[in-house]
Amino acid sequence: MESGHGVGDVGLGREQWHQLAEKHWLGSQKSRKIRVEVIKKEIWDVLEKENFAYSNLLTLEGLGLLESYLWPGFNENVTNHHVLLMAILLTAKAREKLTSWDLFASDPVRFSAFFRRVLALSLDSSLNASIRHHLLITIIHAFQSLDNALVRKECAPLVSISLWHNMATENAREEKLDANPQLRKAWRASSKRYEAADDQGKAKLRFERSWLYSLLVDFLGRLYEGSTGDVEYCERFLEFVADLESQMPTRRYVNTLLRDLNFLSLIKLSPMLNRRDNGLLRDLYILLRHYVLFPINDHTGIRYSREESHNMHDKDLARLQGLALKSFSEKLTILALSNYASIDLRAELEGHLRTLDDAELEKLTSMLGFRTCYPKISGLNTTRDLSQEVLLSAFERTKTFQEAVADMSVLPTETALYEESLLRNEVYDGSRPLAIPKLNLQYLSSGDFLWRSFILHRCEQFFEIRRYLEDVIKRVRPTRSGGCPEIGFEGFSKVALPVTKPAILETAPPKVGSYEPAFVRAEITLNVTRLADNVRKDWDALRPEDSVFLVCASPGKADGMTNGHGAIEGPDASGLRAVRVAEVVMVLDENGRPVREPRPDQVNGHGPRPRIRRLLVNLDPVAFEDDISRKGKGLPDVYEQINLVVRRNKRENNFKKILETIRSLTVSEVSIPAWLQDVFLGFGDPTAATHQNLPNNIQALDIRDTIIDWQHLLKSFPGVQIESANEVNEGFDPPYVVEDKSSHASVPPRSSKKRRRDEAEQDTEAIQASKRVRISTYQTPSQGPYPTDAPKVNEVPFTPTQVQAVISGTQPGLTIIVGPPGTGKTDVATQIISNIYHDFPTQRTLLIAHSNQALNQLFQKITKLDIDGRHLLRLGQGEADLDTSESFSKYGRVESFLDNRATYLAEVDRLAANFGAPGAHGGSCETAGYFNLVYVKPAWKKFWDTVHSTSSSPADIIASFPFHHYFQTAPQPLLPEQASKDELVNIAHGCERHISKIFSELEDIRPFEILRSNKDKTNYLMIKEARIIAMTSTHAAMRREEIAQLGFHYDNVVMEEAAQITEIENFIPLALQHPKDGQSPLQRIVLCGDHLQNSPIVQNLAFRHFANLEQGLFLRLVRLGVPTINLDAQGRARASLAALYRWRYPNLDNLPNVQTQSEFLRANAGFRYDYQFIDIPDYKGRGEMQPSPHFLQNLGEAEYAVALYQYLRLLGYPASKISILTTYAGQRALIRDVLTHRCAGNRLFGMPRIVSTVDKYQGEQNDYVILSLVRTSRPGYLRDLRRLTVALSRARLGLYILGRRTTFESAAEIARAFELPLQRPDKLMITTGEMFPAERLLDDDVAATEMVGVEHLGQYVYEMTQAKVKMLKEGAGVLPPQEPEQLLDVDKDDDLGRGGEAEDEGNDEGDVEVEVKGEEV
Repeated sequence: MESGHGVGDVGLGREQWHQLAEKHWLGSQKSRKIRVEVIKKEIWDVLEKENFAYSNLLTLEGLGLLESYLWPGFNENVTNHHVLLMAILLTAKAREKLTSWDLFASDPVRFSAFFRRVLALSLDSSLNASIRHHLLITIIHAFQSLDNALVRKECAPLVSISLWHNMATENAREEKLDANPQLRKAWRASSKRYEAADDQGKAKLRFERSWLYSLLVDFLGRLYEGSTGDVEYCERFLEFVADLESQMPTRRYVNTLLRDLNFLSLIKLSPMLNRRDNGLLRDLYILLRHYVLFPINDHTGIRYSREESHNMHDKDLARLQGLALKSFSEKLTILALSNYASIDLRAELEGHLRTLDDAELEKLTSMLGFRTCYPKISGLNTTRDLSQEVLLSAFERTKTFQEAVADMSVLPTETALYEESLLRNEVYDGSRPLAIPKLNLQYLSSGDFLWRSFILHRCEQFFEIRRYLEDVIKRVRPTRSGGCPEIGFEGFSKVALPVTKPAILETAPPKVGSYEPAFVRAEITLNVTRLADNVRKDWDALRPEDSVFLVCASPGKADGMTNGHGAIEGPDASGLRAVRVAEVVMVLDENGRPVREPRPDQVNGHGPRPRIRRLLVNLDPVAFEDDISRKGKGLPDVYEQINLVVRRNKRENNFKKILETIRSLTVSEVSIPAWLQDVFLGFGDPTAATHQNLPNNIQALDIRDTIIDWQHLLKSFPGVQIESANEVNEGFDPPYVVEDKSSHASVPPRSSKKRRRDEAEQDTEAIQASKRVRISTYQTPSQGPYPTDAPKVNEVPFTPTQVQAVISGTQPGLTIIVGPPGTGKTDVATQIISNIYHDFPTQRTLLIAHSNQALNQLFQKITKLDIDGRHLLRLGQGEADLDTSESFSKYGRVESFLDNRATYLAEVDRLAANFGAPGAHGGSCETAGYFNLVYVKPAWKKFWDTVHSTSSSPADIIASFPFHHYFQTAPQPLLPEQASKDELVNIAHGCERHISKIFSELEDIRPFEILRSNKDKTNYLMIKEARIIAMTSTHAAMRREEIAQLGFHYDNVVMEEAAQITEIENFIPLALQHPKDGQSPLQRIVLCGDHLQNSPIVQNLAFRHFANLEQGLFLRLVRLGVPTINLDAQGRARASLAALYRWRYPNLDNLPNVQTQSEFLRANAGFRYDYQFIDIPDYKGRGEMQPSPHFLQNLGEAEYAVALYQYLRLLGYPASKISILTTYAGQRALIRDVLTHRCAGNRLFGMPRIVSTVDKYQGEQNDYVILSLVRTSRPGYLRDLRRLTVALSRARLGLYILGRRTTFESAAEIARAFELPLQRPDKLMITTGEMFPAERLLDDDVAATEMVGVEHLGQYVYEMTQAKVKMLKEGAGVLPPQEPEQLLDVDKDDDLGRGGEAEDEGNDEGDVEVEVKGEEV
């Protein structure tokens, strides 16, 4: 379901709304007069009558009511209905995750007036709760968009220090102001601003400081006296307050006001909260309580440590005891004299307070500084219960968020899977909030970020597990027959096997400080007799630490399920009665031998068909202890009821390790580099982490071969004055050293009244225009006389922007590189890594990517650079797919070291022969080292003594050279007689380096001679030898604890595909090492990506839209204003195709190759145009359809796509050069079916290289792309411009878009994307008499034939096929070459918890795809 479609949403038909739009705001008329009766009677009354059905709002939003009618006609005198309609349509945009504020950017004055009207209406008690609910959503959306300057200007005054005018007493306010001089200063500035304002300005300021307070008081009144209809409004209001508390700019003064109001205590005691059916309201209260009590200084942003929080709490208790002893000594003496631990428990403290009467309790509350009176309008009175709750909540000791997380299990049980809050997330449609944290622009601390991430990822993983297990149970169909209590299974699933009760083998005693067993070992017997070999091998392939699920399945009430999933209310409905997670220890055969060991009765790996497998597992010890406790109370034994064991695909089964990693980071005091901390949290100056603002900025940077020659250098610094360090020879060759000599004017201090955010937005106004760089060089030392000794050099002529990116990435600090499609960000990242490797020989670099494919592409380019292979290491399963001659895995590198050992020792033997030295000097690394000390180094010393003698001549140098015999295999003459003395010395230095490398390599290899176990060797390799370590973000999350415990150390992180990685995946690679002296040793972080393409994939709509889990660090930093380097020249696609998405990248240009290479200049054979939007009418009377919910298909587009593919193949286009893309998984399945029916097994056609969804194809490309848009009613997910950018940028030479013209040209958000395609005919224009490749140029005018509809193209292709077959029969043609029939699977992508570290085994029968409300992810 696309975001937010309620089940019961029915409204005025789309056609009627369209007619209204055509009449009043659609069309070409320049001025549209606002008619009040249209807004009130024809729009508002209809919407109100149908309770603002979301389908109506979505239709009106799509028809441009806001953009084309309401906003152009807005002024200060419009009616309230006009304003309310605008606000309600903004909520619809927010629910659809569409950009809202750009519309108002051109007229900030009118926007301010509109926003003030919204704020005023939000206080209007005459409006019903539903309308105020919509207004509140608009306000929430505004406060979530503080990165927008227009919105920030309106919202910031509402949460400023002027709020403190509403505090209970002046003394309370003065106490706060005295605590911090900056607060006093801000308060005075606020007061002066008010005094200096005119009457109108003062009225505005009074409104700003009272608005939030009025809302809070109104909310509290509703909690105590509100009707049932107020519940949804109150839920949304708690979301709003939690949002304010969760970000420092809005929390800073609001939190003090909430505490002054005793807000949490009032909510807790309210009748509405304590109604049984208001579970969501209670969960939202718990979330708000977490933020209000978060241990942080609200004004400085410094998080309190556990010790500081403990000391502050003790100080509060001391104040309570002192006051009790002074004023209530007769009744509270015991409280005053008790130790802290005995009075900070709620029950104990409540017992002490019980001795006071109502008046005394209220007096104590007042004396402690708590509010005891409330505005009359609120209807609130101070009662004994309220006074007591205020005191209890203030002085009881509560768990820290770290302690709460430590107590949360990462292994699900049926109780956790069917928690009400988790089920609520599944049916989210946007109409009500959720009690889950959001990922915001800013975080209170790194611990706050990790807490939010853990809660969200745990919920998401449990959601996926429950859905998976319910699907498996549906497939195996548990039944009871004949009244028998035993449950049987009528169905089958290859991932589930019936089992009996697990046999408990061993229960280990608890570890110190724990109550649960250290481990619980059990054995499960699997009957594999009837399994097919491939299925049995999947079970045999279970590895240690894999997770399996022990399930009690029973017949459920799942008849209402559709497409395998539905609205499940609990375990009784789904049949999932119990579930326990077990960790595999070993898989044994019927004789108790590990199945991986060869059996004596096997011949060539084959033997008798196995019948039994024994699965040794470790049960969840926490759940086991609870189960034993339940059993002791007379409840049923869970393990007696287990009747099914379920495994998951290895790609999806990483949840345990990943959640454990996030939990351990949350519980620990993880360190962020000091130079990055504020930027990461979203505080302060966004430019603070760039190299220009860091103290360790390198003044003279060696960029080596980044620039290939002097002319390239001049082009690489446009507008910059270049100074040569060599005044005699200005045009010297690389390597180059760049030193910034620009003169920077001092930046005057900003007024203290300006916000810090404004400081970050200042341009380079304080920097003078004169920019100068000083270029120098140095002599590259000879590495040896052999051709293989020559270093590899860069041959890529980087653009000026790419050079800027390389320089920034080589410098310390944070570098963000935005790489539009085809702009070479991988080449830039590769050069950065090479520069760091050579410039900083003692530093190590961690290379991270989201997918194995992207990581391998980057790693393969690195292997071709001048980087020693022994310093490269590729971790994770994807190493096997590397297209390299060497293995770069841990074990492959160890083998390589040992292979190199033999090679280098052979060289030592040759050196021994050079000296005529007897003995086995090349027997080991140790003997080679002795040989170096005894023979080689003395020989070199003697030689250099001769060279440095003032009387030595070139002939003396040649004669005294001690290694003539050894270097006789080098190109001769080694030391030319006509060479000068300096030239001979340079050659000799190269020879010395060649020999020295042999012994330095052997010295590095020596530990591998000493270490015996492979594990020790691989660990030594990773922590000592490797300098460039590559892994996926998933592997980093899975192995974080293991890697950190090894003492792994690194200095730099380069992250590819950073915009496609969730924020926690971005964070974990920064924390793979333990801090040094309490600080992270990271020196530079390079993020490469493109936030204008697809974001990270999150399957659940609630987590994606509400919690913003799809937000990555890359996008968040861009939104915060952190400087980026935007690559601006593409060399992948035709210039005309690049123009289709240039509107997203205004500065995008084309590289010279696009303008000169013949493949870009030639036309596409058989086509008039290189791209077209082809309008596909209804086929057989139908457009889009849904065979099952959220499974969208369009048969007409599928048939057209396949016919177009056949046409391409008949013209000779290679199948490997063609990809068919679509926006929905249902359409992909349909296209594959049609292809299989029409093309598979036919040499004339074959199968295309790829049929995929757009989302899965990001990062890929092909020469010719056929794109099916599917939708005919509305654009759907393509209104997300990121997805549309990906769709339009996959083709290099030809793009043919299949869609419904009327659907996509009317959507305002995507109109620019289709502007160019729709300027061409919307029927396919083909040319005749051409075969691939075409000789015709792209701009040549040629006659074309129009294909009208699916049937026309199908008939034309049929006739071409018949003619082709006839030619083949007559021997006048040849069949196209045989190409692989199997489609390339790009759906094997790894993201957090769902992939990357194991091969894809596919899903259960039929490879059922997981969809998210219509969109395949």
